[in-house]
Amino acid sequence: MKKVIKIVILFVFICFGTADMKAQKMTSETFSGLSFRNIGPAMTSGRIADIAIHPENENVWFVAVGSGGVWKTTNSGTTWEPIFDKESTYSIGCVTIDPNNVHTIWVGTGENVGGRHVAFGDGIFVSYDDGKSWKNMGLKNSEHISKIIVHPENSDIIWAASQGPLWSKGGERGIYKSTDGGTSWKRTLGDDEWVGATDILINPDNPDELYAATWQRQRTVAAYLGGGPGSGLHKSLDGGESWTKLTKGIPKSNLGKIGLAMSHFDSDVIYAAIELDRKKGGIFMSTDRGASWTKQSDAVSGGTGPHYYQELYTSPHTDGMLYLMNNRVLISDDHGKTFKTMNERNKHVDSHALAFKSSDPNYLLFGTDGGLYETFDHTKSWKYIRNLPITQYYKVAVDDTEPFYNVYGGTQDNGSHGGPSRTTSSDGIANADWWKTLGADGHQSATEPGNPAITYGEFQQGVLFRIDQTTREIVSIQPQPGEGEPYERFNWDAPILVSPHNPTRLYFASQRVWKSDNRGDDWTAISRDLTLNQDRISLPMYGKQQSWDNAWDVGAMSNYNTITSLAESPQQEGLIYAGTDDGIIQVTENGGSSWRKITLGSIKGLPSTPFVNDVRADLFDANVVYAALDNHKYGD
Repeated sequence: MKKVIKIVILFVFICFGTADMKAQKMTSETFSGLSFRNIGPAMTSGRIADIAIHPENENVWFVAVGSGGVWKTTNSGTTWEPIFDKESTYSIGCVTIDPNNVHTIWVGTGENVGGRHVAFGDGIFVSYDDGKSWKNMGLKNSEHISKIIVHPENSDIIWAASQGPLWSKGGERGIYKSTDGGTSWKRTLGDDEWVGATDILINPDNPDELYAATWQRQRTVAAYLGGGPGSGLHKSLDGGESWTKLTKGIPKSNLGKIGLAMSHFDSDVIYAAIELDRKKGGIFMSTDRGASWTKQSDAVSGGTGPHYYQELYTSPHTDGMLYLMNNRVLISDDHGKTFKTMNERNKHVDSHALAFKSSDPNYLLFGTDGGLYETFDHTKSWKYIRNLPITQYYKVAVDDTEPFYNVYGGTQDNGSHGGPSRTTSSDGIANADWWKTLGADGHQSATEPGNPAITYGEFQQGVLFRIDQTTREIVSIQPQPGEGEPYERFNWDAPILVSPHNPTRLYFASQRVWKSDNRGDDWTAISRDLTLNQDRISLPMYGKQQSWDNAWDVGAMSNYNTITSLAESPQQEGLIYAGTDDGIIQVTENGGSSWRKITLGSIKGLPSTPFVNDVRADLFDANVVYAALDNHKYGD
């Protein structure tokens, strides 16, 4: 019991600190000894949210990165400058160039997707000097801004489509309008709870005419609802002061994410990519400015789900040509009646953004999960712009290679990699010094002490591999349930632990803790289910329990009631900690023969079910353990 008390007290200490700690002021000198250097790799890029090509100089691009700020090039991607790194957030939703003053750049922060890995933003920003400096213009509680439009004749009038918080209700969500250059904002569409705005269009022939798509959605650690009665199409004829819902020809079921596009040849023609129940959907077309709609086809974004894509673009060069962002982009040349899958050979899948050049009808610039790709022959061939360093790493690990250790890491949709911390070359670390260990989504990597040839890596939700870095042999070693046992719930980023007491001993976790003494060739479960083991569909969404006929997107949900983190004391073999995604830390002092449950919600000052992001046993004292808790997925 004494040991348990020490652990609990330390949790509170770590999470909230003490008066003495708060009194210690940190300055730049505190971290003066920590200098960072870029060690690579340069073989991958990362997730793009939006692209803006300068209307007067097509060599100048502004690129909004989902998890990497804003970047600018003045030479079509030959070199890049990060122009947003000093601001308060790294997650970007959109970027817009003022059509009246091309030196003014607007940025909406917080990526506009419904994914589990999305980060939130800090409002809307403006630069009046081509991105050299920035000013926050409010909407700091929006968290996810999807689009910004500046009036084509009056830069004081701006509209912002804010999707609002993903994990909780409230915030600043909906269509916001400013008439004083962004100094103040007024919401004209949306609500105080769950309904935000995911897209907005302006009629260039009549700037008082606008179209907006609202989206009702919520994600929790347990589940995801991607639609509801608040989703829909809306039109304004008074500059966004008031809105009318457009319903004629639109399905009456719950709608999900909607992408909007207007014909560049006839402003009477509007297109909408609409998500319907259970990942179904369609392309709808209006030829009378939204008064009525006709379903053109059943096309809808697929892959991980429409919540992750659904951006719709119309060609400025070819009437009736549509591009629907998707795992594999869909293209139509007949106003959405039929679609073909775009040639993705030698291009990364998962496209989110598209930009055109007015000077070249065959040129397209796509933003994907793997960075930027351009085509000069309208998708027949691709050029990868590989020098944009925005890869999103989940976790890193190091081995004990001499004289220079190697670094391993897994990334969002760009595989797992390994590379040296230094080299003997006078040129330093080259891109050729790095290698890919696994493809797809990479997550945690691990190494074997004393034997750097053996490493471990995984795909999402616990697809575990042992990798021989000498022979490049890859062996699947994910533990499997026995006959009659329940499905193993592996976390999206399942924890791997190499025992500090035996380098060939592994621990891995689903809802149970697994142990292997032969590098994963054989596994034994050393615990029962250590989570709350709930029926997640019965948990509240939109503030209450929802029936099964609502807009559940099961494919977009991660496993829940899972173990997220593992640790073993270096001082005491068999003293193991397991943290969960539902607010529990379990402790065993005998290698799994028995477990002691610590419910974090019972500790004063802690939330009811915090996500245990990490657990680390102290290196020198077996009585001390550290826990990192995360509650942002409950809106905290």
